Amino acid sequence: MIDNFQFKENYDINDLVDIVEILRSPDGCPWDREQDHKSIRRDFLEETYEVIEAINKDDRGLLLEELGDVLLQVVFHTQIEREKGSFELSDVADGICKKMIERHPHVFGNVNAETSEQVLENWDVIKKQTKKQKSQTESMLSIPREFPALMRADKVQKKAAKVGFDWDSVDGAFDKVSEELAELKEAVLMGAQDNVLEELGDLLFSVVNVSRFIKVDSEEALTGATDKFIDRFSKVEKMANERGLNMKETELSELDKLWDEAKQVSKKD
Repeated sequence: MIDNFQFKENYDINDLVDIVEILRSPDGCPWDREQDHKSIRRDFLEETYEVIEAINKDDRGLLLEELGDVLLQVVFHTQIEREKGSFELSDVADGICKKMIERHPHVFGNVNAETSEQVLENWDVIKKQTKKQKSQTESMLSIPREFPALMRADKVQKKAAKVGFDWDSVDGAFDKVSEELAELKEAVLMGAQDNVLEELGDLLFSVVNVSRFIKVDSEEALTGATDKFIDRFSKVEKMANERGLNMKETELSELDKLWDEAKQVSKKD
């Protein structure tokens, strides 16, 4: 145990910085000492998703806890750089404060922005200037490849649309889905696996385009569809068990009938 550590009724951000420093010290925790940015990067991602879960559940207690976990990740990554003499938490705070002031000239400067749309337009202009992006392609390339694929596709399409590279209506987007689906079917029939991968990607990209036009978040839509599938599958599995059916040995046509029954039950629920 660290002899000089002061236990408190309530702690603050400075205490968190001290605790992480202690954990990373020679007398601290062996596991914490071994970590680097790459070894814990997935933890950061998982904690962020858990914040989203708390928001979706409207659970303030869970949100409080999960925001703390995200804050721990920020402090931990900062401590790794602090040990190298690169930067400290105050530098992180300084950087984001300056960015917020710079990106909100309608609040901290003399720029007019009456609507949210104007705010976002100003934000994009300032962002391109500060990042020295001279083309829309450079702006697209700045979107991290590590984003969820549907989210990245949506952001890229929105940037293309800002310079007029877009369909006039959702009809064009729907037609593109049909075109890409036909090309995927052809690639599958020909057995060209490389083409299958490419055409499947094109189909997914075109579906995201439709979702953008109809103002539906493709990530949320796919998450909802997956939830719905799990719910209906559980009903099918339950009905199969009640009727003494082994799903592995049951004809697909019979399982389809159970699926239709499950759909009707879901509609009533």
